[in-house]
Amino acid sequence: MSLVLAVAAAFGYGVASVLQASGARRAPGVLQTLRAPAYLTGVCLDLVSWLLSVAALRVLPVYQVQAILAGSLAVTVVAARIRLEARLRGRDVAAVAVTVVALAALAAAAGPQDPAAPSAATRLALALAAVPVALAGWAAARRRAPNLTGAVAGLAFGGAALCARAVTVSGSLLLEPLVWALVVFGVTGTLLYAQALEHGQVGPVTALLWIAEVIVPSAAGVLLLGDHVRPGWAPVAGTAVTATVAAAAVLAHAPATAAATQ
Repeated sequence: MSLVLAVAAAFGYGVASVLQASGARRAPGVLQTLRAPAYLTGVCLDLVSWLLSVAALRVLPVYQVQAILAGSLAVTVVAARIRLEARLRGRDVAAVAVTVVALAALAAAAGPQDPAAPSAATRLALALAAVPVALAGWAAARRRAPNLTGAVAGLAFGGAALCARAVTVSGSLLLEPLVWALVVFGVTGTLLYAQALEHGQVGPVTALLWIAEVIVPSAAGVLLLGDHVRPGWAPVAGTAVTATVAAAAVLAHAPATAAATQ
């Protein structure tokens, strides 16, 4: 069931990007865009997708969920081809196929996971990490370095995923540091990605975002939160994650992706 939630989140993110682009194209200005039905539907779908990904992270390993979410670029490319009539290159078709195969392999390699039970020190470190990531993003944005800003945005979104996986709420949500850190990570990532897209090219920015968002938190999930793969399946999982990131880098440069983020 959790795997279904993660896949649904990826589909939601992919379709939401195209809906928002479609609404923006048909509106004459920013205020009209914010009121456009297609744009509003996309924003709502983004929120639902985020909630689905958080629910999936409560059970699935970080590396699996993040790789599946990176596959949302494949959904964006296909949906943009259908709705926006964007051009689809041969390499984009190949990248979509690689994404599907890699995610299927990753689903088989992950296997059942124990609930994350990080130590108090690990939970505190994850919560405090939101501060230096936000400061690094602020510095990159001030330097007008969009590629670096996109990479830090990926780290922020990855930090949010780690917090969602590690959080254990036994009392009030307001008293749980990881909940606040999750919010800070999420807001930081959203603002930094928007700033990076404003000053940089969508392809490199998005590619670096997904590379940072998949690789770093996946490693942290294994080292800090006890995420694991089936015995003997580590090479398959590693290859699948690498293939998903490589496909995302190709799709980030696709004309359809550019059409869906303008």
